[in-house]
Amino acid sequence: MSRDTHSGLRCPHCQTALALVPAADNPAASVLSVPIRDETPPPVHEVLAVYAGRTRDAAVAMRGAARVRESFNRARRAAARRRAAQRAAQQRPVRSA
Repeated sequence: MSRDTHSGLRCPHCQTALALVPAADNPAASVLSVPIRDETPPPVHEVLAVYAGRTRDAAVAMRGAARVRESFNRARRAAARRRAAQRAAQQRPVRSA
């Protein structure tokens, strides 16, 4: 990376590399600092390697699946209630004065 594209500036909060870019509306005017990401995400096999040696506990998996199913069912019922309320609100006659 050249010094033109990589200024060596860092964000004081997150330490992300910053680049100096000319302002879009007036290139001769001031410059803006724009964050650039130098790092790339790790390969998938490295991320999944953490879980490679774990055994599957059937009881925990069943409880987790039951929780997810119940959450989906709650969301589905709430959405049905919202739709029914919206339909009822649209069907009410509007009284004129």
